[in-house]
Amino acid sequence: MNTLSHSLTAALLLGCGFAAHAAESVDDNLIAQGKALAVASDCMACHTNTPGKGKAFAGGYGIASPVGAIYTTNITPSVKYGIGSYSEAEFAAALRTGIRKDGAHLYPAMPYTAYTRLSDDQIHALYTYFMHGVAPVDQPAAHQTDLPFPFNIRFSLAMWNMIFLDNARFTPNPAQGEKVNEGAELVEGPGHCGTCHTPRNILLAEDNSHFLEGAQLGSWYAPNITADPERGIGDWSEQELVSYLKTGRATGRAQAAGPMAEAVEHSFQYLTDRQLQAIAAYLKAAPYKSEGNKSESAVPREARYNVELNLRGANPPNVNHTLNSGEALYSGYCASCHQPDGSGSRGQEYPSLFNNSATLRDNPSNLISTILQGVNRQVGEKHVLMPGFGKGSYVGELTDKQVADIANFVLQKYGNSAVSVTEADVEEVRAGGPKPLLARAQPVFIPGMAAGAVIVIVLIIGLWRRRARRRG
Repeated sequence: MNTLSHSLTAALLLGCGFAAHAAESVDDNLIAQGKALAVASDCMACHTNTPGKGKAFAGGYGIASPVGAIYTTNITPSVKYGIGSYSEAEFAAALRTGIRKDGAHLYPAMPYTAYTRLSDDQIHALYTYFMHGVAPVDQPAAHQTDLPFPFNIRFSLAMWNMIFLDNARFTPNPAQGEKVNEGAELVEGPGHCGTCHTPRNILLAEDNSHFLEGAQLGSWYAPNITADPERGIGDWSEQELVSYLKTGRATGRAQAAGPMAEAVEHSFQYLTDRQLQAIAAYLKAAPYKSEGNKSESAVPREARYNVELNLRGANPPNVNHTLNSGEALYSGYCASCHQPDGSGSRGQEYPSLFNNSATLRDNPSNLISTILQGVNRQVGEKHVLMPGFGKGSYVGELTDKQVADIANFVLQKYGNSAVSVTEADVEEVRAGGPKPLLARAQPVFIPGMAAGAVIVIVLIIGLWRRRARRRG
């Protein structure tokens, strides 16, 4: 049994628990290995409609993709609605090549491009767990994927796979030690870190020439997690990386929100310290391409700028409509938690806005998304919550201009002052983030095909008439 399998079993024994209704004829240890692998693969986060209080692995969770919402499927052992009728070979084909039992292709929002690295033993353990350690849910997923033309033509993914799918198993690098190889196996395989953190090309395939160098992920930005000390996590210590993965927080560095908070909540917090240290060691050791230094303006211009000192007494008593600037909005909506000087709470449960990845990056998407959507993650018994101020907020909805004003105040006083946010930026993030060229071109596909068909018909008629004249 390989090192990863041992570690995954250990992760389960430390907190994942055994399946309640495993068949007597099935090895409980194998179910345990499969469950630990499922946790490391973060299957629960996507295949459980947690916001809709859905049942475990019953599907129906909407993944925001550039071409529309892709809803996950039921992967319980239900014969009618799930994967209960799958053979192990059919299960392996779905995980490694994205091809379902019925021959239809899965969208690569399901990270089969990473799961193809799983070994036969790991596939067997996963299959055993899902068939014997998961309760069947005999009902269809709450929502079904319905993408617009031409993205609804799943057969086109056969050509996509031919071009972009590297259907190969993980192979250790003999030049690296056991710890780094264990981390590589987790990052490149079940952890599928590249699915979010690697930029994509024009056809939305991962551009592995820039592996883990950061990518837009809808309204969020998955940052560069290479060992680049300027653009990535090269200046983080391994312990800071372990802490971030385990808790979603690295003091003075970053707080996990959005999709990363889901990964911490459903997956990373359950891995063993050995596994997390292996991931950190791999990320620190992996080669990277330097793109130059950070902007000099990334250092706050006015350390610990206190809004109250400037705003106190600025308006007469009982006057209305005073929240008319980024500074005043920060005081009214943010300072009670992040403090008037941006230093955060004493224990940093509410983090400092200095040395914070959301305020220092060149890309402000995460700062905007955090203001709009907030932070929500459960780690152990601790619930980390920051309310969002987007549509439907229970604490108060902010307009695009107000969000931009707050963001610009925070960037100027506490973060990267070289970056500015416009109302259009907020509107774009609120609508799901910037769309790639392929998604932007979708509305013209049908008219373009129709125009092409007309041109072909006209050419055929012209050729027919020319030949008719010659015969005449």
